[in-house]
Amino acid sequence: MVTKRLQQLRKISNSYCQQEGGSHGPDHSERVYQLALRLGREMGGDLEILAAAALLHDIGRNEESRSKGNICHAESGSEMAVPILQKLRYPAKTIEQICHCIRSHRYRGTYKPESLEARILFDADKLDSIGAIGIGRAFLFAGQIGACLHNPEQDPQTTESYSTQDTAYREFQVKMSRVRDQLMTPGGRKIAEKRHRFMEVFFDQLNREIYGSD
Repeated sequence: MVTKRLQQLRKISNSYCQQEGGSHGPDHSERVYQLALRLGREMGGDLEILAAAALLHDIGRNEESRSKGNICHAESGSEMAVPILQKLRYPAKTIEQICHCIRSHRYRGTYKPESLEARILFDADKLDSIGAIGIGRAFLFAGQIGACLHNPEQDPQTTESYSTQDTAYREFQVKMSRVRDQLMTPGGRKIAEKRHRFMEVFFDQLNREIYGSD
């Protein structure tokens, strides 16, 4: 599924995601794109909608980071996507469907995925936040904001996101451990089950090593 328009979308996506870098760099969007298409083929989703939504789903991420989380990247990204898609001559109805996917893909968002494609994008994005990839991304983000390696002694409810308390383990406690139960497609849930088990084993071993009980 390689078209000139898709190549242009990937280039646009990369330009935005490179501004953010780290755990939300272009490689993240590419993995979400590949997984969304995989799930889309399994479930009979519209691959054109999925491809565009996956590549553009995080173009508003840098705005959220600069605002320390006060701006929702899913909402801003869906607005930013409209002129991009119009310039590439997507039909108005298709643009509306793509933007719905982008607007509703966020784990903590207020908009719910209504279409099949939106549910698939939601799952593809969440699957990239768990398992071995998710752990790697969590530590990468913690490094970006200067958090310590591990802080299991702290109650995550008393810590703050985007702070030096926002370790990979905190991310596991407040988000990653809950992703499995949030997924919306059969294929997504099947993949999530395996990735969830790996995370439990990893953080159990990390706790053992940190406290010298391994």
